[in-house]
Amino acid sequence: MKAYYEARAREYDDWYRGLGRYDGLERPHWDDDILELEATVRALPPLRTLDVACGTGFLTRHLRGEIAGLDQSPTMVELTRERVPQGTILQGDALALPYDDGAFDRVLTAHFYGHLEEAERLRFLAEARRVAPQLVVIDTARRPDREAEEWQERVLDNGSSWTVYKRYFTAASLLAELGGGRVLLENRWFVAVAA
Repeated sequence: MKAYYEARAREYDDWYRGLGRYDGLERPHWDDDILELEATVRALPPLRTLDVACGTGFLTRHLRGEIAGLDQSPTMVELTRERVPQGTILQGDALALPYDDGAFDRVLTAHFYGHLEEAERLRFLAEARRVAPQLVVIDTARRPDREAEEWQERVLDNGSSWTVYKRYFTAASLLAELGGGRVLLENRWFVAVAA
């Protein structure tokens, strides 16, 4: 997974923006749902927030308060530092967070949790709860054309092919897995919950 996201870093935002290989995909209401997702992140109260697996900072830039970001990809870290210059953005391991207990008020993660197999999920949740009392998870909504859990073949612009583990959620299924909380967003393409 680490090598895949480093290889994908410079083209990652194409997925959000519907560019490149994503141009012309049949994604009804995609743009509206992206705007709603961004508004959901902007509406979070300003707190000391750590964005784990922050990627390019596409959503990180909408957070308010004291912002930190962490990603394992050096290129993703570089892109987030450009996009979120007021934040403290580090390269590091999401399953062994390099922060003290209680260092943040909130951990947010977007489109990371759904790539974790069970043992990794348990490690991530323990780490997230160690460093912050609140966890916000944003991920991909369950759709009729997808299984809840899949191994996918993904091809990047450079022609390389990668096998990626991916899960899709309803807000209820995600909250049940996290032990409860509240729904922040559930639309056609995304779910966001606070636990």
